[in-house]
Amino acid sequence: MPKFKLKKGDMVKILAGKDKGKTGKIIKIHPQTAQATVEGVNLLTRHERPKRSRQKGQKILVPMPLPGSRLMLVCPNCGKPTRIGYKLSEQGKKQRMCKKCQRVF
Repeated sequence: MPKFKLKKGDMVKILAGKDKGKTGKIIKIHPQTAQATVEGVNLLTRHERPKRSRQKGQKILVPMPLPGSRLMLVCPNCGKPTRIGYKLSEQGKKQRMCKKCQRVF
């Protein structure tokens, strides 16, 4: 199983694909496939059938997962896309750290 450093709720920047350069919040993580679903990015149109009679069918935009290699974390402190490092705190807890500004978040 690949190690996945991104978490739900992180702001990420898209590095490649049709949505390159956009940013969004992670909605869901898929650790087995090292993919993440990002809000408002990589949208797919799903056609939904009418549920009852006299109701119209509709098109729904559904966000699909993106590979983790196409995503880069946006640091909550400095606001720049960055890689993630780890630092041990005084209590021995492992904390994530921005590689650009060296601050723990």
